[in-house]
Amino acid sequence: MLKVLHVPNYYKPHIGGIEQTCHDIVDALDGQVLQKVICFSEDKKTKHQVIDGVDVVKCGVWKKIMSQSISFAYKKELKKILKEFHPNIMIVHFPNPFVIHYILKLSKKMNIQMMVWYHTDIVKQKIVGWFFKGQTRRILKRSSQIICTSALYSKASVSLKNFQSKITIIPSCINEKRLKMTEEAKEKAEEIKRNYADKVIVFAVGRHVEYKGLRYLIEASKDLDDSYKIFIAGQGPLTPELKELASKDSKITFLGRLDDLTLNAWFSAMDIYAFPSITKNEAFGLSLAEAMYFHHPAITFTIPGSGVNFVSLHEVTGIEVENRNAKALAVAIEKLGKDEALRKQYGENAYQRVEENFTFEQFKRNVLDFFKDKL
Repeated sequence: MLKVLHVPNYYKPHIGGIEQTCHDIVDALDGQVLQKVICFSEDKKTKHQVIDGVDVVKCGVWKKIMSQSISFAYKKELKKILKEFHPNIMIVHFPNPFVIHYILKLSKKMNIQMMVWYHTDIVKQKIVGWFFKGQTRRILKRSSQIICTSALYSKASVSLKNFQSKITIIPSCINEKRLKMTEEAKEKAEEIKRNYADKVIVFAVGRHVEYKGLRYLIEASKDLDDSYKIFIAGQGPLTPELKELASKDSKITFLGRLDDLTLNAWFSAMDIYAFPSITKNEAFGLSLAEAMYFHHPAITFTIPGSGVNFVSLHEVTGIEVENRNAKALAVAIEKLGKDEALRKQYGENAYQRVEENFTFEQFKRNVLDFFKDKL
């Protein structure tokens, strides 16, 4: 049976778009191939675990430098897996420059088919991106195939411009099981609706970091009247600063980090989903697709080259406005807030788009179709 080694940054139960996509690939290939995962640990200890029937090696992390995990155990563990497991295919999730250094070095003389699942360019750390430019080119050249989550991103990426013939598009998917509404979630959603029956509920969720653009949503609130209520879920390094920015605005409430049940309740209860990400760090937008699954319209910024504007379509599933334009964001919120019929129309279109493109079953079909000549 074919052997596949998956190489993400982290893995379940770590939460993140790359980690979720990697786990979805593993699920899609379950029973078709033998699989192993190597990734970083959540702490300094190296762990050998079995997660959902798959061997997972988590390499202890010494520290993080510019968002990159550094592990002294990684080379040893990867070398051992390559020698003992001897994978036929290695799926490398990009970006991950520390790991790619060892992959290029250790797999050089091995007959391994390399594939790169290209999630995003190195956007935030431009100096790091420049420093590893040659390494990026080598791993893309070494790879037989490159998988991207959207055509918009693949065509806009400078790193990928010379490798277009290798690219296959496989959109990421939502986790429908996690989004299933329990009776408790339904009751909580109804309670939220009752408590804010006279308000248009605008909801946003995400890590409180710069590229999520939450400061623009807070700025947009200044142009809205009291018939709107904005709820911001999640946490992050910018949480104190964002709370300070919103401190004099009674329309804004911070909810903190939500468990799945409570998150689903807010997804169900909201009227409008705000997704104000501003850079290509947001390569796809899984939470955007999740929100659309609940039959609600979304408001996004135009992000050149990002998959965000592939997930939600302007004037089909929601409204797209000029990047970083808080006033335009407020106008879009008002337009949807005052037009219940338009919200319903876009909301139904949003659900349909997710059903047709971003469910796990569709993702699984795409993955198995991609691997059909290799199985």
